[in-house]
Amino acid sequence: MSYLDNIRTFVRVYELGSMSAAGRDLRISPAVTSSRISQLEEHLSVRLFQRTTRSLAPTEQGKAFYGGACEILESVESAEAQVVNITENPKGALYVAAPFGVGRRLIAPQVPAFLKEYPEVKIRLRLTDRKVDLTTEGLDLAFFLGQPEDSNLRIRKIADVVRVLCASPDYVAARGAPMSGDDLISDGHECLNLRFPGATEFQWRLVTHEGPKKFRVTGRYESDDGDVLTDWALGGQGIAMKPLFEVAEHIKAGRLVPVAQQTPPEPIQMACLFTHRKRQDPKTRLFMEFMIERIGQVVRDSAAQGQLPR
Repeated sequence: MSYLDNIRTFVRVYELGSMSAAGRDLRISPAVTSSRISQLEEHLSVRLFQRTTRSLAPTEQGKAFYGGACEILESVESAEAQVVNITENPKGALYVAAPFGVGRRLIAPQVPAFLKEYPEVKIRLRLTDRKVDLTTEGLDLAFFLGQPEDSNLRIRKIADVVRVLCASPDYVAARGAPMSGDDLISDGHECLNLRFPGATEFQWRLVTHEGPKKFRVTGRYESDDGDVLTDWALGGQGIAMKPLFEVAEHIKAGRLVPVAQQTPPEPIQMACLFTHRKRQDPKTRLFMEFMIERIGQVVRDSAAQGQLPR
């Protein structure tokens, strides 16, 4: 199995771009990570990575070997599935990505129940509000809000998520409560914006009497972490657009109040992404179905129970 371990280590180093990151991911020391790569290079009689004290990059031989290495690991998984009833007893690491709010409030609380049912699976949950690339980042499954850009991936819709514009009572007392998207613009409200890589402007899509309309909003506050926006809103710094399930408790407790309810945000799709190959992996399929059933119900209950006061 040592050769397979070396290949697995190579794949994670290649995908994460770092010996130390791959070691943390595989729960092995940097020394073991480096040793496995050296053993593989010695076996192949090529250098797979160019290393300096500050950087690491795959060589041409490393790039060529990566595709074949992935096929080897996939073949091993497929062979194991032929001789073991792995659907009933799945095993191995599952790499899952989700936005911060979705991951913290919906995915993470359900993981212990899944692992209790399938104790030989290991969950590697990565939380980020940026867009992820399943292939280059070595992910099995990614939950997301919105519309994916890569049409080559498979999508399973979970639910339509109700969103709300909200601010703290202190902010409303100081700046007033906008009634609509037009008020957001004309009254110069401080809008708290979620930053995505490459974004050049912020547009909130709100539902008006004429239908959905984009409003170009501005503000001094922006972050790539949605929970930071919630904290700023609670602190009275501005108005945030948030999924209702993330702020329902704050609204119920009066820490946040809905605003601009004449033009509410358009609901946003929650779904999960996976490749066709990963859909055939039993642990991926079981985890996806497990989460879709549970978090979909949480989102629907939030929408049903969280009717906003007008």
